[in-house]
Amino acid sequence: MKKAKIGLGVIGFGSMGRTLEVVRDAPGLRYELRAVCGQNPDTLRLRAQQAGVPFWTTDYRELVARKDVDVVVVYSPDHLHAQHSLAAIEAGKHVICGKPNATTLVETIELVKQVRQKGVKYLAAYTLRQDQQYFAARKFLDDGDLGELIVLESHYVHDMRDVYENTPWRLQAPQDMMYGGCMHAIDILRAFAGDVDWVHANGNQGHLTPTYPIVDNFFINMKFKSGAIGRVSGLYGVVHPPMPMNQIGLYGTRASLISEYGPSQLRVVFDKLAGHPPLVTSFNPEPESRKYWYGPNIVRYLRHFQDCLDTDQEPSPDILESSKSVAVGVAAWESIQTGQVVKVFNDF
Repeated sequence: MKKAKIGLGVIGFGSMGRTLEVVRDAPGLRYELRAVCGQNPDTLRLRAQQAGVPFWTTDYRELVARKDVDVVVVYSPDHLHAQHSLAAIEAGKHVICGKPNATTLVETIELVKQVRQKGVKYLAAYTLRQDQQYFAARKFLDDGDLGELIVLESHYVHDMRDVYENTPWRLQAPQDMMYGGCMHAIDILRAFAGDVDWVHANGNQGHLTPTYPIVDNFFINMKFKSGAIGRVSGLYGVVHPPMPMNQIGLYGTRASLISEYGPSQLRVVFDKLAGHPPLVTSFNPEPESRKYWYGPNIVRYLRHFQDCLDTDQEPSPDILESSKSVAVGVAAWESIQTGQVVKVFNDF
C-alpha cells in the first residue's frame, strides 16, 4: 500500500529554508513543500513561485494552522525558534528545527513540556550529526575501536564578516554566537560523550565587525558525567586561521581520532599499532551537495524523520537532546559573566 505524502511548511524560507527543495529530487522521500513563510513579501512570493510552492505568507500563524501541513520546519532567526516551534506544537504539528531550539533555559524547558504533552515528534536539525565523518567516527566508538573516551574537543571557527553582510538580521537581533555557532561544537561532543556536568568558560569580542555588540569568541571547558573532559573553541570574531572551519577530536583508551570538515577527512591512530602511520579516510562530495547547501545532511535527517513518523519512533537528536545542548550554552554564558564554574541543568 502506497503511503501518504507528508506536507511540509517552512518558517524562514531563506538560504537554509530553500534547500528543502531537495525533497523533490531525493529518492524515497514522500515530502511535499506546501507552504512557506518569510518576512519580505516580494522576495517570498518570487521564491515560492520559483520553487512551485502553492501557499506563502508573512504570518507564521497562518502557516501552522493549515490542514495540509503535517510537519513544520523552523529555519527562522535563532531568537524566534522557540516561538515558532511552540506555535507549531500547539497546532498539533510535528517539528524539525534548526539549531538552537531556543536561546534561554525558560524557553527550552517549555518546549520539552509541550512536546511531551502534545505527543508530537521533534527533530533537532544539527547538521554535524548528519555528516559522513560523524557516522564513521560513531562506528569506531560503538565498535569499541576507540575504547573509553578520555578527552574530547571540537572547534568551530568562522570569520563572520561576510555572513553578516549577507544576513543583516544577525547584527540587528543580534545573533548570539553561543547559540548560533558554539551550539554545533557543543552538541557534537554531547553526541559522543553524553550529559555535561559542569562548565567553565571565557569569552571576548573580536571587534572585527564594529556593529556586532556582544561577545563572539568563546573557549568552553567541560566535565562530562562520564568523567571525560572536553573543550569547545567557538571563534567568530577572528581572521580565519589556516585550519578547517570544523574539527572534532576523540581521544580514547585504545585510539585517538581527528575528524575535519573541509577537506572532509578522518584520521585515526591506534594504540595497538604504535609506530604505524595513521589510518586516513577521505570523504568525497555527495551528489546533493553540488546543488543544495547541506543537501546530503538534510536528506539524511528528512529520511530519518520520515522513518520515525512511519514507525512511531522518537527522532534523534530529539527535543531532550537539543535542550541539554542549549543548557550547556546557558551555563557557559553564566560562567563567562561570573568567572565561576557552573553546573549544567539536565533535569528536564
